Amino acid sequence: MSFLEWLKGSANEKVLPQELTDENFEAELKGTDLPVLIDVWSPSCGPCAKLAPIIASVADRHAGRVKVYHVNAANSPRLVQDLGVGGTPTVLVMRNGEEMGRVVGFRPRSWFDQMIETEFPK
Repeated sequence: MSFLEWLKGSANEKVLPQELTDENFEAELKGTDLPVLIDVWSPSCGPCAKLAPIIASVADRHAGRVKVYHVNAANSPRLVQDLGVGGTPTVLVMRNGEEMGRVVGFRPRSWFDQMIETEFPK
């Protein structure tokens, strides 16, 4: 591996958040025994844009421990309504299909890392 490949990281090695939609929500959540983080965002939301790389980093750092998803609020209004989301960004934490908690607004990566370490220890 070259220095540049190492510096950038291999795209094959990165775990990215999966997209949740009105259509695939049920199947995706039924298909995992892992805790789930759901980032509900909207295209015109500045804090959402700032949070996106943090959520991607959380997905990669905690792969195999939590499953991370994105929901574009503009493309999945029914799902956003069903989840009871009133504003973006909102991050929901779910386990076994049940909501354990949610946070509205921007949080740093350290907040997510600490929450995962506390709530879902190895």
